[in-house]
Amino acid sequence: MNWVMGWRYYSGLSLIALVVFIWVTSAEITQRIFSEYRHPFAITYLGVSLMVIYLPIAALKDQLCSWFSPKMANHLDDSSRRDANTQYIPAIEKDIRQREEGWPLINKDEELDLHLVNQASKLHTWKTVKYSLYLTPIWFFTEYLSNSALANTSVASTTVLTSTSGLFTLFFGALLGHDSVNSVKLVAVFISMAGVALTTLGKTWAPDATFGVADDRKHNIVGDVYGLMSAMLYGLFTVLLKKSSGSDGNNVDVQKFFGYIGLFALLGFWWLVWPLQLIGIEPEFKLPKSSTGDVLLLNGFVGSFISDYIWAVSVVWTTPLVATLGMTLTIPLAMVADMVIHGRHYSLIYTLGNILVLAGFVLANVSDMFALKPDTS
Repeated sequence: MNWVMGWRYYSGLSLIALVVFIWVTSAEITQRIFSEYRHPFAITYLGVSLMVIYLPIAALKDQLCSWFSPKMANHLDDSSRRDANTQYIPAIEKDIRQREEGWPLINKDEELDLHLVNQASKLHTWKTVKYSLYLTPIWFFTEYLSNSALANTSVASTTVLTSTSGLFTLFFGALLGHDSVNSVKLVAVFISMAGVALTTLGKTWAPDATFGVADDRKHNIVGDVYGLMSAMLYGLFTVLLKKSSGSDGNNVDVQKFFGYIGLFALLGFWWLVWPLQLIGIEPEFKLPKSSTGDVLLLNGFVGSFISDYIWAVSVVWTTPLVATLGMTLTIPLAMVADMVIHGRHYSLIYTLGNILVLAGFVLANVSDMFALKPDTS
């Protein structure tokens, strides 16, 4: 099983890199959407609810498996019987006698196996529904707070603050007994957090004054608070997702898991827009213009529907801490993108902070890679 875990781990790292790229791109698009349609709740509700599409996809996948799996199993079973050359003819004679006596061709053992498979499938589905039900509020408000942070401060500031989720992941992992805390992990987290702090203190400047929408606003402490709260919930959700899926990741179907999250959010959270309006957090609800709506839908599909699923698979295939620290890679990626696209410049302190963020991610991976290696003693 170690080679399977190793393959999954390295594939999970590749998925993390893909998600980082999608999230940085989606964050830039989301903030530009806010210049015309500043409704964080509507954007969150659309993005999370879109994941309900995974349910019919999963149902179709299960149906295809139910059609093809028995045929493949019967073919393999017949082949093994012929290869073994043991009691193959008597089994046919027994089936003939059962047919003559009016008995069904499926014996009791086969009926029992089929019953156990059906029961296991129902139990697996019920577990997925249960886990999705209590994790839906956590994921919804993680996304909402992140979007609210983007609406009130810059992408760079939001990215830096949400990157502190590594510290919360380590804390919740130890608190819930899911992950052990060793010196290497502590050092990795604090190196990453030091990088985040230096990035916050570092200065950036652009040759032109038209860099982005949020640069024209004053630094908003409310946006920073939203970003920090999103990081805390993100760390909690990551640990609970890994704990629910099990060490091998087979306890829940990730596709159905996010499909049910989309369903519960679609049915259960639409009414929150009015209380949020009453307390002044959300503006009065209105539908976006058609052009903005098209961009909003496409961004929700790629930035939430696709990327959140890929991210969840990366958590299941790696570890919560590695997946969380992997998200801190959005900081250096955003830095490179700004340098190439906008010609933006960075101070030495800001650049050093990015290097430390990357170093913390690498160190956390080294720790987990050694943990995956089998004990040869």
